[in-house]
Amino acid sequence: MKILMVAIPNHHFFQWVNQLKESGYEVYWFDVTDGGNKVERIDWVHQIKGWKLKYDFPLRYSLKNKSPQIYKWIQKHNERKIAAVFEKVLKEIQPDIVHSFEMRLAGLPILEVMEQKPNLNFIYSSWGSDIYFYKELGIQTEQFTRFLKRVDYLITDCKRDFEIAKKNSFENVFFGVYPGNGGLTIAEQYIKPINDRNFLIIKGYEDGVGKALKVIEAIELLPLTLLEKLEIIIYSTDIVVKERVEKSDFFASLKVKIYLRGAFISNVDLMQLMGKSVLHIANSISDGMPNVLLEAMGMGSFPIQTNPGKVSEEVITHGMNGFLIENAFDSAEISKWIKKALENQELRITAQIFNVDFVNKNYNRVNLKQDIVQLYNGILS
Repeated sequence: MKILMVAIPNHHFFQWVNQLKESGYEVYWFDVTDGGNKVERIDWVHQIKGWKLKYDFPLRYSLKNKSPQIYKWIQKHNERKIAAVFEKVLKEIQPDIVHSFEMRLAGLPILEVMEQKPNLNFIYSSWGSDIYFYKELGIQTEQFTRFLKRVDYLITDCKRDFEIAKKNSFENVFFGVYPGNGGLTIAEQYIKPINDRNFLIIKGYEDGVGKALKVIEAIELLPLTLLEKLEIIIYSTDIVVKERVEKSDFFASLKVKIYLRGAFISNVDLMQLMGKSVLHIANSISDGMPNVLLEAMGMGSFPIQTNPGKVSEEVITHGMNGFLIENAFDSAEISKWIKKALENQELRITAQIFNVDFVNKNYNRVNLKQDIVQLYNGILS
């Protein structure tokens, strides 16, 4: 069986595709961004790169930096169209299945080609805000419903998005809910008991969807005595959040470590931090089922999370195994949940036991591997 994956270069995609290693499938990856060199971590996959430029002329990067307008004009004529290249790839490979990860970047650009091949099996995996926030991402309703009509098989990372898809013309096969990365590998040896946890972790996105600044404001409303024994870790941090923290007299009194968005922190290192963390806080106005939420829960870190479209309540029961933020813009509410969680050690103990077990039963990578392999096999059989 030949499977053609269509995706951007992304950690979650690489994890998913590696579930198919040694499955016997012949797997290809069409990199829709044509970004960077061959990816060594999926070196067993046939990687289709180097397709975008007609001519990689000398001093191209210098021109891009010094004369961006001229460079942009040249690139209009120098870059191949995704649809044309993709159609050529289909003719060359003759795949049995095309699997698109994410709609806006890896689905819509190939839609016209896929519509011309109605008998070619088409799987679509929705990620993050893909379905829930499609209008805000600049996707028109006509495009959205047209895309879903062409999809033969749907995979979502939460139940919410399947319900939205059904209301917007999807009538074909739903393969079910799977984490976008194909499952979690929980490092159980790094899960610390409550008394050995001395970190508080915050996701630092402030990008229109992520609202980390409200978490920073929430922490400033707390008594210093509640935080003085903890080290605050802010990861995937946008620069505006870093600057806000560095200007804060309150945070100057605390131990704080910031990992900027784009600065590398390995998944293993992040999981170890979660295994030593009292709380994991993430605040946003849109998301799918966040992988980092599941990872934090699996490592025993008490989750405080927003609930856009009721997605987080699929795994968190408010007041039992975490707290759900009702209003992402309300720093006082967020502060209330942080204070409650830090002051209630018994709640955190019972939540840790429940969450570690829940994630291991439902999202364990080893357990999900065979199901994912069989998804593809089931289409042809």
